[in-house]
Amino acid sequence: MLIPRSHTLLKLKPLCSIAFLIRPSASTSPFLHSNSIPKCHHENLKKSTKFPFSFFQFFSSKSSASSPDQSLPLTRDGNYDEATSESVYVCPGCGVHMQDSNPKHPGFFIKPSQKDPRTYRVCAHLEPIAQEPEFSDSLKRGLVIEPESQDSDAGLPEFRPKKPVVCVRCHSLRHYGKVKDPTVENLLPDFDFDHTIGRKLASAKGTRSVVLMVVDASDFDGSFPKKVAKLVSATIDEYSTAWKQGKSGNVPRVVLVVSKIDLIPSSVSPTRFEHWVRQRARDGGANKITSVHLVSAVKDWGLKNLVEDVIALVGPRGNVWAIGAQNAGKSTLINAIGKHVGGNISHLTEAPVPGTTLGIVRVEGVLPRQAKLFDTPGLLHPHQITTRLTREEQKLVNVSKELKPRTYRIKAGHSVHIAGLMRLDVEELSVDSVYITVWASVYLPLHMGKTENACEMVEEHFGRQLQPPIGKNRVKELGQWVRKEFRVCGNSWDSSSVDISAAGLGWFAVGLKGEAVLGVWTYDGIDVVLCNSLIPFRSQIFEVAGFTVSKIVSKADQASNKSLRQSEKKKQTNPKHLTPNESSLLTTEADSLLVKTG
Repeated sequence: MLIPRSHTLLKLKPLCSIAFLIRPSASTSPFLHSNSIPKCHHENLKKSTKFPFSFFQFFSSKSSASSPDQSLPLTRDGNYDEATSESVYVCPGCGVHMQDSNPKHPGFFIKPSQKDPRTYRVCAHLEPIAQEPEFSDSLKRGLVIEPESQDSDAGLPEFRPKKPVVCVRCHSLRHYGKVKDPTVENLLPDFDFDHTIGRKLASAKGTRSVVLMVVDASDFDGSFPKKVAKLVSATIDEYSTAWKQGKSGNVPRVVLVVSKIDLIPSSVSPTRFEHWVRQRARDGGANKITSVHLVSAVKDWGLKNLVEDVIALVGPRGNVWAIGAQNAGKSTLINAIGKHVGGNISHLTEAPVPGTTLGIVRVEGVLPRQAKLFDTPGLLHPHQITTRLTREEQKLVNVSKELKPRTYRIKAGHSVHIAGLMRLDVEELSVDSVYITVWASVYLPLHMGKTENACEMVEEHFGRQLQPPIGKNRVKELGQWVRKEFRVCGNSWDSSSVDISAAGLGWFAVGLKGEAVLGVWTYDGIDVVLCNSLIPFRSQIFEVAGFTVSKIVSKADQASNKSLRQSEKKKQTNPKHLTPNESSLLTTEADSLLVKTG
């Protein structure tokens, strides 16, 4: 209040922004906050000496409830609720509420500049003369190709429809494959499935619901949503009984979609695979499955039957909820469905990064009539080992190509390591030897040796030759190394009998004709399950004892040795030269190899 007392209004005029004098308009864009400062109009100030009440509010020490600086709520609800979907704009890529005021908060976006379509990139289709040959091959052969159209607009580039504006996080994932600031996502609360979707599924009234339960084929048990399966199965049991008694009951339909089947070897029988899937789903709590579909969004396998089944189940006004664990492939599947049906292609962000979708996204134009399709945030499964890994370590564990077997024939008293994440000990055998086949990412190194040297492996090679974890300090950060015991039996040498899998990593396939006692080591809290073998066959060429160096490690070793030789030469002239870190070389090679193989 000191400034208004010591200055008249005429003197105070150049010091005050016009934002103090004009109330925010109701028609202001929801993306732009009213604290932006427009240009001052001095003519209007000279004509008027009466100031609105909002002028004095900015000099008050009391906070106003309707302050324009209030930020959007941090939520994962997205735009699934029709009552609030029109007033709040969400990112079409990840479903988070968009805002342009705070780059340190989720949903920040930069409004693109306006471009004149008559002049923008008009000559982008032209090439420099130096890149064109003097005489084309057709002209040398005496062939003259006439232009297809003589219209004046034939030489102009074709303008494509504008792409939707997405948040900076989606932009970074789409163009660079990574998130610039992962800590921003931690500001969002955990996705509350029971509060948002669970109560709609458990409601006896309302539109018909179809649950699209998406599971990763290469990590079925780790990515299977057991909590959702049990909730939906209980709801189906309750409302099915009520419906038979003549009461109102909205019975949801469950469609189990096994995605990424292109990662499973093509020699696996689809009938055998579906039988195995149904058995594992029943063990996980899904005992009321309407149908099972094996699909690949990358190869366009199984999409036609899936779309026809969903359209028949959802009806003219139903809701379809795509539910699954993080990185199970929900957004990729919905984008592939949109392209397949030929409707409005969705713009969901796809990236090999867990938790790409942050909020619920209503996808328009994919289903006919008034039926709606929703993409939901990935469910967090703490029992998956990928939830403890860094982005660089996740790239090594992620399966991006068809799985290849790596088989050992070993005796009792020997162990097999999968990087620094899992170990299998053959403790007792009723036969001479056993076949152990590893099904995991080709970027993970393996090691086979005597069990008595296992402690030495942890101390000397974890975080170095056995990566991930990348770096010696990361070993302790992952948790305590614990053991689980399994007693298995088999009746054939020709095929694997059982699988022992770790959630988010891979599995050991065990083949023997007899009995065995196996000890499996991994980090505390990671789910390790025993089930019937998914892929019964093994590799025709056996691995040898010692380190089985993966492609990524061999490339990193070559780069490291080359860098060391160059650094030795530079040290002679520049003693301050520092040797690069081996872990940074490893992650750099991982990025380059993933780009080549992706």
